[in-house]
Amino acid sequence: MAKLQPVRGTRDIYGEDALRFREVVDTFTRVAKSFGFGELSTPIFEFTDVFKRPLGDASDIVSKEMYCFEDRGGEELTLRPEFTAGVSRSFISNGLQEQLPCRFMSYGPVFRYERPQKGRYRQFHQINAECIGPADAGADVDLIVMGWTILQELGVADDIVLNINSLGDTDSRAAYRDALVAYFSDHKDKLSEDSVRRLTSNPLRILDSKNEGDKAIVADAPALSNYLNDTSSAFFDSVKAGLTASGVPFVHNERLVRGLDYYTHTAFEFITDSLGAQGTVLAGGRYDGLIQQLGGPPTAAVGWAGGIERLAMMIKEPASAPRPVMMIPMGDSANEACYSLAATLRGEGIAVISDRSGNLKKRLNRANKAGASHAVILGDNEIEQNVVTVRNLDEGSQQEIALDGAAALVAAVKG
Repeated sequence: MAKLQPVRGTRDIYGEDALRFREVVDTFTRVAKSFGFGELSTPIFEFTDVFKRPLGDASDIVSKEMYCFEDRGGEELTLRPEFTAGVSRSFISNGLQEQLPCRFMSYGPVFRYERPQKGRYRQFHQINAECIGPADAGADVDLIVMGWTILQELGVADDIVLNINSLGDTDSRAAYRDALVAYFSDHKDKLSEDSVRRLTSNPLRILDSKNEGDKAIVADAPALSNYLNDTSSAFFDSVKAGLTASGVPFVHNERLVRGLDYYTHTAFEFITDSLGAQGTVLAGGRYDGLIQQLGGPPTAAVGWAGGIERLAMMIKEPASAPRPVMMIPMGDSANEACYSLAATLRGEGIAVISDRSGNLKKRLNRANKAGASHAVILGDNEIEQNVVTVRNLDEGSQQEIALDGAAALVAAVKG
């Protein structure tokens, strides 16, 4: 029988990786709550149209990366490739327009068929934040500040640069799109095959091409800032002023774009050079047209997503797991008493594990290997004397505590 392995592009998360993962999620949850966000969990699969309609057949995600399948009932379903479309579908399905503004935080697995590489998997995980309803620049600032705060709390902000740009409103984007089509059409014979295809379907995506020949042409392409109308310029100025007032450093990157038509105004990426080619760790923008495109009412919205794996790789020292206490009952009578003692300790937030086989020496050795701070030993002699022995495994000292002395026992193992 062949050795069982995880599917290519997936992995098991345990040990230090699990500690890093948990630190990212816990930090995100804590900070998001402080910004007034509530949790929303959407299914990991949706009807394919939820993703296909807004992303479009020409997008790489739809054409190359989505995991689509037909279930036994003949429904076309897709594993979640990103959060925003599912959150928007949930907003519409649950009639949440009567509860605006809505601030949602989510996290969990997403799926894309890509070439696995450092920090990128086919099943990976994201933290995600969406603010639905507010149309003012202040909502954009709040979301970016929240992302920056999370990066600071994780201790990785010094290795990250915030890039921002304005995509303008619908009129500004239309004017810029026309300018790009005219410019790239003059260089069509030198563009890559993908960029030629995007020229008619999604010309803004050419600006993000990784092809070296395309990059040379993009270098002289028109700048979006030259096509912003007064409304768009004022909105972007408000975002920049808000970030400055909040103490968030940023770089105005005129080549930062979002190719999909429902994106407007602010686009941003937190980028690092410490992870090689996969430099973006958290990114987002304003998407005022998405909910309407999915069949809902015209609704302003802004959000971002961050890669848990990438952020976890950047953490200098993951938070340590709490050291447990090893419960060692020596005999059947001691077993029952230890159940009660374990419940008492766990009720005080102390991790407890038990070892019920082998002699005392072997059990103490296993307690040390498990990283236990103390061993609570209870045998026939202790039961007769109505005491329990608590051994400090770091110091090698021990003390006897009354079997019914719950407070003293808790103090001893917390000591």
